[in-house]
Amino acid sequence: MTLRPFHLAFPVHDLTAARAFYGATLGCPEGRSSDQWIDFDLFGHQIVAHLDPSAKPVAIENAVDGHAVPVPHFGVVLTMDDWTTLSERVTAAGVKFGIAPYVRFKGQPGEQATMFFLDPSGNALEFKAFANDDMLFAT
Repeated sequence: MTLRPFHLAFPVHDLTAARAFYGATLGCPEGRSSDQWIDFDLFGHQIVAHLDPSAKPVAIENAVDGHAVPVPHFGVVLTMDDWTTLSERVTAAGVKFGIAPYVRFKGQPGEQATMFFLDPSGNALEFKAFANDDMLFAT
């Protein structure tokens, strides 16, 4: 079975800032758009930034491997090379990390590289990678 792309629509306060962040900073190609929304290609997945000037991000965190993980969040499981490239890209762009790039669960099942940061509207994003993709659902 071939894994199909997912679709995620999420609120943003400012479409110009979303276009700059997702397009220029993260390098996501832009698809269709209007004055109310923008489609982006997030590593082969369709995400849609919808304008909602009144949206407020949720500020809940859960402890995972000694870090405060924001809930909700979204992102993509990348290859290790793509994860490293993205980490370098967002670092060079001056993006402030909520959880700086590091290896979580080191030496345990499910060991993974991860990083968290917010978009300009406060939406939390996580990007991760596994040295061995078989560890994605390891217990």
